[in-house]
Amino acid sequence: MISEFISLDGVVQAPGGPEEDTDDGFAHGGWSHRFFDPDVVGGAFADALGKAEALLFGRRTWQTMAAAWPERAGDPFADRMNAMPKYVVSSTLGDDAPAWDNTTRILGDEALRRIRELRATEGGDLLVMGSPSLVRTLLHEGLFDELRLVVMPVLLGGGKTIFPRDGLLRELELVDVVTSSTGTQACTYRPAAKQG
Repeated sequence: MISEFISLDGVVQAPGGPEEDTDDGFAHGGWSHRFFDPDVVGGAFADALGKAEALLFGRRTWQTMAAAWPERAGDPFADRMNAMPKYVVSSTLGDDAPAWDNTTRILGDEALRRIRELRATEGGDLLVMGSPSLVRTLLHEGLFDELRLVVMPVLLGGGKTIFPRDGLLRELELVDVVTSSTGTQACTYRPAAKQG
């Protein structure tokens, strides 16, 4: 399962804070905060986490999360995040990386094989949050069962996106949508059934 905060123009870069990701001069970090609704947005996030058996991250998102979540112990949501198995795809993550319990590193050149193996195991979902480069690869390879987009009513004019630019058509089926009082829509998509 993939879960993303996303702008109307498809940007997923730095929804959480100004210093989260300033690549290419991105100056709108923290853009999601004013559209956060605890019931709809918080509920969508909690639901995704509740169905997950493990978390999967790219290096940068993992580093951001690893620096923040262990300090939030005592909150049921944080405790669940901290206790879950976590996988980080990276060939560059060094020994100086922050510690985060239950984390396993997957080398970049082994990523697709290992992710296919993880998806084939019994149990709950493998949840990906953030990690735009990793998500773009997963979408390109069709390695997802559900795409949850929390679409916020803002245009950012550029920034990182999750969508492949490979010219391939991929049909999705909208299976659920909830609209918040802030105008945010939590949309759940699944790959459309292949036509015969």
